[in-house]
Amino acid sequence: MTVPSAAQPPEQSQHASTFKVAAASFIGTAVEFYDFFLYGTAAALIFNRLFFPSYEPLVGTLLAFATFAVGFVARPLGGMVFGHFGDKLGRKSMLSATLMIMGVATFAIGLLPSYERIGIWAPILLVVLRVLQGFGLGGEWGGAVLMAVEHAPAHRRGFYGSWPQMGAPAGLLLATGVFAGFSSLPDEQFITWGWRVPFLLSAVLIGIGVFIRLSVAESPAFKAAHKAPGSSPKLPIVEVLRTYPKQILLAMGARFAENGWYYILVTFVLTYGKQRLGLEQSTLLNCVLGGSVIHLAAIPLFGAASDRFGRRPVYLAGALGCALLAFPFFWLIDTKSAGLIWLALTLGFIAHAAMYGPQASFFSELFGTKVRYSGASLGYQLSSIFAGGMAPFMATWLLKKYDTPWPVSVYLLGLALITLVSVYLSAETFRENLTEPASPAPADGAAGTDGKREVA
Repeated sequence: MTVPSAAQPPEQSQHASTFKVAAASFIGTAVEFYDFFLYGTAAALIFNRLFFPSYEPLVGTLLAFATFAVGFVARPLGGMVFGHFGDKLGRKSMLSATLMIMGVATFAIGLLPSYERIGIWAPILLVVLRVLQGFGLGGEWGGAVLMAVEHAPAHRRGFYGSWPQMGAPAGLLLATGVFAGFSSLPDEQFITWGWRVPFLLSAVLIGIGVFIRLSVAESPAFKAAHKAPGSSPKLPIVEVLRTYPKQILLAMGARFAENGWYYILVTFVLTYGKQRLGLEQSTLLNCVLGGSVIHLAAIPLFGAASDRFGRRPVYLAGALGCALLAFPFFWLIDTKSAGLIWLALTLGFIAHAAMYGPQASFFSELFGTKVRYSGASLGYQLSSIFAGGMAPFMATWLLKKYDTPWPVSVYLLGLALITLVSVYLSAETFRENLTEPASPAPADGAAGTDGKREVA
């Protein structure tokens, strides 16, 4: 019997389905990170003037970065709430909700009156909307990466899991590019209305993201694990804390260098270059954009490399790169040469990509299907409070206190060492079976590659 011409062979059909899900995860995550990074760029460059005008520039920036950090505090809450329902009801249903929450908050920031108009209510409302942004993004990441990883063939999980990770630099490129375009307006126009337009454009992007995500199928691993009535844990968050405490802690530690370094690269560098070195805002934004292009291309390469060599060796290489770059990074920035600033950022982005590329598959493989959304989200989001959320604030505070960047370099080296130890102590996961029920394997460096991590 011949196969009708309109029909696809099973392997081609599976590949097409996996590609569609990965692409949907990428686009949705890019939209979410556009919203999140837009805030970071604005906090570094203009929010001190709009919402904290009575303070000197560096103190105003510290306060703006404090509101930036609030979003990270809200992320674990979003991870717990959406992780719970994602493990109970499915991955797909949560993703559109997180996009809508993020989109509404970002759009509202674009409409927010400044301190001159409504006084203290301006920064208060800014914090509330930032909390909503963090809550939405906290639930977004776990669902997006699980959709990609759980749809992917076992030997390509690292590669397809890196697709939603590419959404971060894509969102940064979009946010920085749009913000850079409007920041070229005359200063009075930019302060009055130009900075608002990138936030208001979020409404269009959210609509596109929701439409695409509604067209993909639910995760096959989730459907297989929830066939029997009552098979889902009543409280996935409690179950994952009881069953996988070591995996959660080690995943948190694995994020310190990745998350902290990233927000130094994309936010603190803007403040450092503009306020300390007197560089043009456009020069700094263009260097971040140029480095982000390399970053975007490197993430899937490192994700694919982890399918061949394992998650730990690739991740460890990235953390080691961050450790080695901690001091040379600022030496290059301090030259005030656009080419060397771009080189410093690009080296940082490459080291970050070596961790970020395999991260989605690595964290997903640490947990069983029935609690995977909760476990991956907790490990990922809890660390963001202490790593990415605090990094720009800590770096700005250290710079103000010591008036030299070397304490910031020491801080960055410390983040890298935490990640090196955490990943070294973690078990290798790239040969894990994501659907076969078994007991959790011990999370230590001596664990083999065949231990299953499924909750029966």
